[in-house]
Amino acid sequence: MNNMPIFQVFSIVGSLIIILFLIELVRSRRLKESYSLLWFVIAFVFLLFSLWRDLLERVASLMGIGYAPAALFLILIIGLYLLSIHFSVVISRLSEKNKNLSQEIGLLNLKIKELKKWIDGIKS
Repeated sequence: MNNMPIFQVFSIVGSLIIILFLIELVRSRRLKESYSLLWFVIAFVFLLFSLWRDLLERVASLMGIGYAPAALFLILIIGLYLLSIHFSVVISRLSEKNKNLSQEIGLLNLKIKELKKWIDGIKS
C-alpha cells in the first residue's frame, strides 16, 4: 500500500463505496435485484481494474489501444451501452403491460356501464 499511487487508492475506495451503495439500494428495496446485476458487474470490473493496474494495461494491449485510460473509457462506454439496452427492454416490456392494462380497464368500464344499464332496466 506504501507504493500505491493516490489515484489508485481513490479508485479502490470509490469502487467499494459504489458497491456498498448498490448493496444498500437493493437491501432497502429501492433497487430491484434484477436491475442491479449490471450495475454490480460494472462496479466490480472497475474495482478489479483499480486493484490490478497491470490488468488494465494488458486489456488495453489486447484491444490494440496504446493508452490504458482510453481502454477504461471504452469499457465504461460499453457498460453504459449495455445498461441502456437493458433499460430499453425493461421500458418496452412495461409499456406493453401498460397498454394491456389500459385496454382491460376500458373493457371493465364498458362492462360496468352495461351492467348499470341492465340494472336500471330491471328497476324500471
